[in-house]
Amino acid sequence: MSSDPDNQNPDDQRGPLAGVHVLDFSRVLAGPYATMVLGDLGADVIKVEQPGTGDDTRMWGPPFMESDAERESTYFLSVNRNKRSVTIDMKDPEERPFIEDLVRWADVVVENFRPGVMDRLGLGDDKLEALNPGLLRLSISGFGDDGPDARRVGYDHILQAEGGLMSLTGSPEGPMVKVGVPIADITAGLFGVIGVLAGLVERAKSGRGQRVSTSLLAGQIGLHTFQGTRYLVAGEVPPPSGNQHPTVCPYGVFDASDGPVVIAVGNDSIWGRFAPLLGIDPADVRFTTNDKRIANTNELNELMGSALAARKVREWLVDFDDAGVPAGEIKKLDAVYASPQVRQQNLVWTAEHATLGPIELPGSPLRYSRNTVALRRPPPTLGEHSREVRAELGDGTTSHGN
Repeated sequence: MSSDPDNQNPDDQRGPLAGVHVLDFSRVLAGPYATMVLGDLGADVIKVEQPGTGDDTRMWGPPFMESDAERESTYFLSVNRNKRSVTIDMKDPEERPFIEDLVRWADVVVENFRPGVMDRLGLGDDKLEALNPGLLRLSISGFGDDGPDARRVGYDHILQAEGGLMSLTGSPEGPMVKVGVPIADITAGLFGVIGVLAGLVERAKSGRGQRVSTSLLAGQIGLHTFQGTRYLVAGEVPPPSGNQHPTVCPYGVFDASDGPVVIAVGNDSIWGRFAPLLGIDPADVRFTTNDKRIANTNELNELMGSALAARKVREWLVDFDDAGVPAGEIKKLDAVYASPQVRQQNLVWTAEHATLGPIELPGSPLRYSRNTVALRRPPPTLGEHSREVRAELGDGTTSHGN
């Protein structure tokens, strides 16, 4: 964002995707996360929900937030800002003209049904292209469009397990554990956004839409990075590495006198600054290079453990910062959201919800020098915008939805 908003062109205050229309048939998390990101960037997102029940996550809790009007799930609130909610019975033949009008309105359609569901709804790829040749169709599935597992239901925890991430997470001597956020869903959603943005760039040249697909499984493979090549190239099956880095040392969680401290000695130059702070000779032949430190991890950890236990985390962090040694403390979310850095970076947004009143939400990670990434709409109540959207598209059947 510009430091001087008064001198900006008003047109630049819109999001970079202003004018892009997104029709969101998705539910739960991977698809809704993708469409929320597109909405944060300025796209007009219409979320289609089942009358009476809506998105599955409206019922995922506790915690729920209660109001005189209704109960809202904090899970739903987390991935559905900057959208309008319209209720449609997708199997109702009378709704077919309205659905087709929405498809013609859209630049992008997003769905995360199992393969074949869109075809059964009469909205297969050929039909969508016939209705709107310029339409980008993003499909997010659990295991991919084809192959022996294509029809399996793909929830996040299942894909963290089957995609290999759980095998890398946890302590070597303990159970394998999942990541504490739905990382398989989030990753698939982010790769989906990348696909949509690239598709929009290509469409500007060709004038044609196309199908973009990804999956929770594919997203997990995309996360493997050096662990993937550790197996594919070197033939090693990586075990869980706990809170220590498998290929860099010292890099991980260590104990100070009053709690854990995270230290990242990412190269030999940092080692030369770090070791004297703990009373270790940086020229000790056992530790002079990273590969030697890896080979002698146990001896180094013993020396570090006795030194770090003599002082508090905050005291160490001051010394590490002064010496240019990357380090940090482990914060719980109350401390994270209270952090002056998080607040200064506009990473918490305040929304005026239709039934809950003012609520705070995690903000977008993105900032632009000219365009504005902002909260334009709070997470919607079920069917909150049905009448509005039907009126905009000239649909007179206001008896459907709200």
